[in-house]
Amino acid sequence: MKCSRLIQQLWERWLSLLSRLQGDPKVAQLLNTRIGLYISRRPFLAFALLLFSAMAVLPVGIFLTFALTTFVISAVGFVFFEVFLFFIGGLALLSVLAGIALFSLLVSVIVNALFVSIPNLLKQYCSQPSTEKQSEGKTSGPEEAK
Repeated sequence: MKCSRLIQQLWERWLSLLSRLQGDPKVAQLLNTRIGLYISRRPFLAFALLLFSAMAVLPVGIFLTFALTTFVISAVGFVFFEVFLFFIGGLALLSVLAGIALFSLLVSVIVNALFVSIPNLLKQYCSQPSTEKQSEGKTSGPEEAK
């Protein structure tokens, strides 16, 4: 009972948070767009996209700083050196973003698997003692009648 009450409280808090987010006019405006409707129908893709974009901010920012620095250097006259550095920087960014994409997909698969399996395990664990008590009550009733 204690476990199910805790789960119920957590579920109510989660629903309260979701209703507050969905009630926000900016979120509602975003979800009514074509992309918002597409993403709201595909939560796995939305989570992977959110994880990828959050993790890609730092490498993209570093790359843009690197590009700006090399552009300033090229203004001084290092045009060939700039092309080489952009090529190397682009390859480095491509490899980092590919790694982040794979990592975000892996993490979203794991989180979604946990999201599906943990409530089922908790439901099974919390309901197990009550089903044993009910089955004991059912078997002891007919034996006493005999």
